[in-house]
Amino acid sequence: MDESATGAAAADAAAAAGAAADAEQPSVRLGVLLADPDLGLTQVAGPAAGDRLAGTVGTTELEDPTPYLVGGELLLTSGVRLPGDADGIDTYVRRVVAAGVAALGFGVAPVHDEVPPELVRACDRHGLPLLRLPPATPFVAVGQAAYAAIGEARNRELREISRAQSALASAAARPDALRAVLGQLAAHTGAWSVLYDAQGTELLSAGRRPASPHLLRDLAVRTLRQAGGPTAAATHDPDRGGHLTVHALPVGGDRTTAVTLALGQAASVPPTAVHRQVTGTATVLLALLTGPRHALSTDTHSVGALVRLMLGATPAEVAPELVPGGTADGAAGGTVHGHWTVVRGRYPDGTPPAAVPARLAALASLLGTPYVHIDGPDLKALVPCAADARPQVPARAAELGWVLGYSAPVAAGDLPHADTQAERALHRALAAGTPAVVHTTDPLTLHTLVDPADARELARTRFARLDRAGQPGAPVLLDTLRTWLTLHGSWDRTAALLGVHRNTVRHRLARVSDLLDIDLQDPGVRMELWFALQWLPDEAPHQHP
Repeated sequence: MDESATGAAAADAAAAAGAAADAEQPSVRLGVLLADPDLGLTQVAGPAAGDRLAGTVGTTELEDPTPYLVGGELLLTSGVRLPGDADGIDTYVRRVVAAGVAALGFGVAPVHDEVPPELVRACDRHGLPLLRLPPATPFVAVGQAAYAAIGEARNRELREISRAQSALASAAARPDALRAVLGQLAAHTGAWSVLYDAQGTELLSAGRRPASPHLLRDLAVRTLRQAGGPTAAATHDPDRGGHLTVHALPVGGDRTTAVTLALGQAASVPPTAVHRQVTGTATVLLALLTGPRHALSTDTHSVGALVRLMLGATPAEVAPELVPGGTADGAAGGTVHGHWTVVRGRYPDGTPPAAVPARLAALASLLGTPYVHIDGPDLKALVPCAADARPQVPARAAELGWVLGYSAPVAAGDLPHADTQAERALHRALAAGTPAVVHTTDPLTLHTLVDPADARELARTRFARLDRAGQPGAPVLLDTLRTWLTLHGSWDRTAALLGVHRNTVRHRLARVSDLLDIDLQDPGVRMELWFALQWLPDEAPHQHP
């Protein structure tokens, strides 16, 4: 290997040592010391040292100090025992470079009147920054300045860690806790933060998505699938994924239902000590948030509300205790206004895969509420909101396979009606093949032109004959008619949505046509029936003065 190759390799080794020092402990950039006017340091050889890191300052007058070096030092010497010939000096420099020294500081006087030119050439050759200390600068002063800068850096790290931990704790208390914690983690580390389940499904993510997210997913899945394997893994691919790190979150010791926190950091240096500390805090919080107890919302307020409800309280009475961080009238913080949106969901492909607490927690975080119930392929949720809120449909819920129907915001006393709205909206979403449908209430409709009491009486009279239908009964016939009208008279789509044969749909609607003595092929009749269905007593909204 020639001298230039040796110098490049030495420079790389020194840079790696500096990066390692930065990753393990606070360090000082040599540029800070060079900029200190009280020290009067100047660089006289080697590559630019401004960004190079030194973790400590050491003094030596040994001919071979390498047995006493750990790497990352700013090594100071006055050249008392510096070899007198060029070959000896070259050997000296080569040895300290191999030991990982960050830079060499040479104090002129009283031994040498100036930095030996042979030392300058050797440091240039081997890629070692060489700093000149003027006669008036004691070695101790350099050490004091360096340790003061290191102490300040450590204080900055502690303040940064404290701010990040406070932000993570606040995020964990939000209704969308998982998404909020991931967002804070991404903000404080600069990494794309993502949760994967054991199947590699992306549950939630925050931050800037890398160019090759599959590299992070593959690392996460491999880590989880290693029986008895590690709970964390990391790799570095600067050309594609940058620094990739995964942490398996414990879920009852069962790795088949575990969740992985993965971090993708597109940077040229490894994660810092601050990043690792913040990630550790976030990992603990996410493990708690995806655990069964938190995911199922067994907190004291919710339990107390459930006890009161079972002992005779009304939904309107217990609803304030279910609102995270406040009361129904906004007395605690003024951000909650006593209204709720009901969400109905369906997983069209059958039972959701790996329906474990982590998935439930992810879905609850997306919906912004802890009150989520999943029964096979069906979902029900209650989302606290303001009276005039417009539901925000999370796109990731559709990516996870769910189709959703949203009600309009209602007071707690109107939740049964809102549940009907959400169910109808879900049916429309399934029929249209869209991820979600939100029920809207427009005051400028034909319904506002008709007296509500008269409209309900008309609807009751219009469908009264169906009470004599026998099996399958009036409710089934009305549901079939409503679904058929929603799907614009499509027999096949109605049958698919109701889960029956198309001939069953035809038979039921023929029975409706006979009992009501109507022609369902008449558009005017269909329009009349549609409006009447909206005003059946169990469908009409409660009227408030």
